[in-house]
Amino acid sequence: MILSMKKQTNDDHQLLTNFEIDEQEKNNCPVTNTLRILSGKYKLPIVELVRNNEAGRFGELRRKLDNVAQATLTMQLRELERDGIISRTAFAESPPRVEYSLTQLGQSLLPVIEVLKVWNNQYCLAWPKL
Repeated sequence: MILSMKKQTNDDHQLLTNFEIDEQEKNNCPVTNTLRILSGKYKLPIVELVRNNEAGRFGELRRKLDNVAQATLTMQLRELERDGIISRTAFAESPPRVEYSLTQLGQSLLPVIEVLKVWNNQYCLAWPKL
């Protein structure tokens, strides 16, 4: 019998550094802020994988992302968690298990990503003609 305890790690308030606060105040354009949250080579693929339940654990994400470096994946996940896009749930089991899921805020980002996909498809069709 395995007993498990869940801990939502992003319930704790994660403070931004003074530099990050200054940058947000300087770049308070909503589009700039959205792009800052989404910037990162693996952030959108992570959101897509978690969204589609293709990967919810670190090892699964790493395999699906062509064995991205552990440090890089950890950094991207921490940033998405800090920004409230994903939730990290740690289970007190042996061996330790951590799962990622989209938060409500992350779910609200999905239509924005879909609009970006549509725009990209239109852009790709129009680009050779420009």
